[in-house]
Amino acid sequence: MAPTLYDEKPEVGDLIEIFRGSYQHWAVYVGDGFVVHMAAPCEVPGGGPGSMMSVLVEKAIVKKEALWDVVGTDQWKINNGLDEKYEPRAAGVIVSEARALVGVELPYGVFSRNCEHFANELRYGKAESRQVRQAGEVVMAVGAAALVGVGIVALAATLFGSNKKNKDTK
Repeated sequence: MAPTLYDEKPEVGDLIEIFRGSYQHWAVYVGDGFVVHMAAPCEVPGGGPGSMMSVLVEKAIVKKEALWDVVGTDQWKINNGLDEKYEPRAAGVIVSEARALVGVELPYGVFSRNCEHFANELRYGKAESRQVRQAGEVVMAVGAAALVGVGIVALAATLFGSNKKNKDTK
């Protein structure tokens, strides 16, 4: 079950990670039950496959909305996981910059400028996306496994093919 504000109370400047199934949506808590987030037009709570259409858009709008309107029925958590890597900026600076961006249309790219990049840039001054990095690592691992598999098949074909030739020539 998703946490409520009674279970887990975000502090101003905290990053909120919202689990949308096959990806995570990110927002910055700005106080009084509100978050600021960058959303493609098709990004909606519980949007599932429909929200995945965000990979096709080039622009997104910065919105200030109630946390519960953004979360919907999805799971969520406070995730300031890059605090170990970067010094968070002052909460006042995060909130001021977040509020100044509300209503602004920004360039969007699922791999280069997504909602996680946006949220991390507000909190740390660094536009970084761990889910993009992790997806890249998975693609690299799958690619490496495929190459190993092709190599094994080629080796087996060579060994068994050469064995067949030896039998044919005897």
